[in-house]
Amino acid sequence: MHSVGPCLFGARIGGLAVAAAAALVAVSASAAGSASPIVIDDSQLQATTTAVGGASPLDTTRTVQHWFGSSLDPHNGVTYGYNMVGADPATNGSATIQADITPVIVNVGGLTFNGSDVVAAALASPQFASNDYGSTPFATAPGNPTDPLHPTTKIRGPGGALSQGDAGNSLQLEDATMRAQFNQTGSSTFHLLLHPNVLPAVTIDVPSPQGVLLKTGRGVVGADINVTWWVTRIQNLISTADPTHLPIYLTNNVYLHVGPNPLICCIIGFHGAGLVPGKGAGSTHGNGNQEVQTYAWASWVQPGFYARANGGTDWALQDIHSLSHEVAEWADDPFVNNTVEPWTAPQYGCTGILETGDPVVGIGFAKGTNTFEQGKNPNGTQSADGFYHPEDEALLPWFMRTAPNHVSEPTQASSTNIGRYTLMGDLNPFSGFRAPSTGC
Repeated sequence: MHSVGPCLFGARIGGLAVAAAAALVAVSASAAGSASPIVIDDSQLQATTTAVGGASPLDTTRTVQHWFGSSLDPHNGVTYGYNMVGADPATNGSATIQADITPVIVNVGGLTFNGSDVVAAALASPQFASNDYGSTPFATAPGNPTDPLHPTTKIRGPGGALSQGDAGNSLQLEDATMRAQFNQTGSSTFHLLLHPNVLPAVTIDVPSPQGVLLKTGRGVVGADINVTWWVTRIQNLISTADPTHLPIYLTNNVYLHVGPNPLICCIIGFHGAGLVPGKGAGSTHGNGNQEVQTYAWASWVQPGFYARANGGTDWALQDIHSLSHEVAEWADDPFVNNTVEPWTAPQYGCTGILETGDPVVGIGFAKGTNTFEQGKNPNGTQSADGFYHPEDEALLPWFMRTAPNHVSEPTQASSTNIGRYTLMGDLNPFSGFRAPSTGC
């Protein structure tokens, strides 16, 4: 885990993750006088996310709609409780949460990275638009068979059946994920829906000590900002948010580095929660009905920043990969306080937080039709492929080490453990996700 300095909510940061031509012209137009970007070698280019803060809401707390459940981990004999967003799947209920999207315009190093440019594409993406999750044309495949759990490359492979139980249903991405997680597919009336509401853009000017320009091997230039500084900027915006909504702060090709070295990169998103000082009962400790705000920052990932050409390494790390990661983690761990038996992943080390996207960063599938930024990379190669690229998500039974798994949707083909451990099920090619988590 990484830690940062003072935050509005007091907290830790941990758990580590318009047409294309018009957007490129906008960046080029402001390039005069811009700083020279730092070139990062592909071997240094990592994708991580993080989580900020944490809160323990009471029944009287004013916050996002949520429910409480518990599961026994048979490996250590501990029963873990957890809060999740929406309605309890056992009730077959439905919940709709308003997602307040604030585009963030970021000025750094003489360039402007305009979050407003990606709003239309985000709204048209599977995160908010409905799609059929019965199948997918492409999914991540291992690029290094000698390391099947965490290969150094994750390339594009063939698709197939995805959520066979919801084939023919038109669903938003997080709704499909939650329905698969709790085997509420088909005719179930269980839903978790997001209602997007776009707010006016805000502008953040990044001083030179806190941000630089970063260029990857395909010639794509992104903003690279100190994580500690950026977290405080986002948290400054939270005080005006509605705690019953999900505020999403959306940037375009903006990334974060840890510590003073800009090459310790890149955090692509985070979600968080915390008490809001001065709101609700008048203080953070008054009468039990203070406000607890959940929120997320996610950056649109330009094709070619990570994704190599023609479905190569990190193929799925583009467009909404970060957004899908943060929304899924918010839904399963809205208050950043759901603990589980510690598990491990190379990007994060050993952690005991229920963060559904962290184990599967870079693993994803193709869904929907993407018309934004689908041209060639600046170096002439082609990473975009006309699809959106949601991330796979680890499901509750993976963390709870449940086997056999009767909680989640069954795998596409009959299996010993019955239920799937990630949204992709059999399409996730790595053996560590065909069985429950193992220890650190």
